[in-house]
Amino acid sequence: MKFHFFCVFLHFIIVIIINMVVTEKQLTNSLEEGKYVPVYLLTGEENYYIDEISNYFEENIVEESFRDFDQTVLYGRDTDMTTVLSYAKQFPMMSPVKLVLVKEAQDIEKKEWELLPEYLNHPLDQTLLVFCYRHKKMDKRSAAYKAINSKGYVYERARLYDNQIPDWIGTYVNQHGHTITQKGSVLIAEYIGNDLGRIANELSKVFISLNPGDVINEDIIERNIGISKDYNVFELQNAIGRRDVLQCNRIVNHFAANPKDNPIQMVLPSLYNYFIKIMIYHQLADKSQAASALKVNPYFLRDYATAANNYSLGKLASCIGYLNDADLRCKGIRNANTVTDGELLKELVFKIIH
Repeated sequence: MKFHFFCVFLHFIIVIIINMVVTEKQLTNSLEEGKYVPVYLLTGEENYYIDEISNYFEENIVEESFRDFDQTVLYGRDTDMTTVLSYAKQFPMMSPVKLVLVKEAQDIEKKEWELLPEYLNHPLDQTLLVFCYRHKKMDKRSAAYKAINSKGYVYERARLYDNQIPDWIGTYVNQHGHTITQKGSVLIAEYIGNDLGRIANELSKVFISLNPGDVINEDIIERNIGISKDYNVFELQNAIGRRDVLQCNRIVNHFAANPKDNPIQMVLPSLYNYFIKIMIYHQLADKSQAASALKVNPYFLRDYATAANNYSLGKLASCIGYLNDADLRCKGIRNANTVTDGELLKELVFKIIH
């Protein structure tokens, strides 16, 4: 009896997981096969994927020669739900289906969404109504969300964590028929952050210049994206970890001379996360689990081991204090704009490595 109950429970959990984990490819495959539903909600904090799927709808559902008749693109700030539904209720003129695509749907007034469930009780089968609800998740408690989830399809994408970006870059590059070095992936992630759209745009510049078989390395990145392979936050971290005074001074002097390219507001959070990871590494009983605990690629563990040997827990705690103080001062607290960001950074790095 207990075993039977366990099997039923396990089957229930597997079904839930299968229903939750739906990839972009599965969605586009269903569209390619003509398996349409009346309404789609593309929502979440990761705008890149919402935009990619939105573009797929716009470019693939209605034949190009019929789009003037059977494809309508609206923007949330310029429309209301009454207008959206009036288009949704119109039969296609030339194409088998009509596409009504609502971009920036999060800008539609909250009260307006109350009109949607009534339409979805009897939707027009020949209309694909698509809402792109960007920057945030739609409220799952709302009647509109429940109606969409019941009658159509909800695609939701959370923003990737910073430590997931290098792997995403590697996968993205592979999908475009190229490869990239581990250090190159980290360099782009550190420089651009977690804006996937901007990363994809910058990589497109790199792809154009590549020959078959070329591996994207730091030199190629520097030439095509403009990220210095020698003077960047990643190299500063490594120099600090080694307590390489000469290299640290070279990098911070370069940052001070080019404040727009290397703003202290971007440098400080990176250094803070770096020191937190060194503290975690220090306290791991089983160093074989370090890559998982630090959420970094195993390729970089040697750098963290070196830093842990050079910085005691007490010194690391002091470094965190130095970073907090520098953060306050660059915001004008206990500074009164008498010290430049470049001078603050030089002072900070001196305190850290001495």
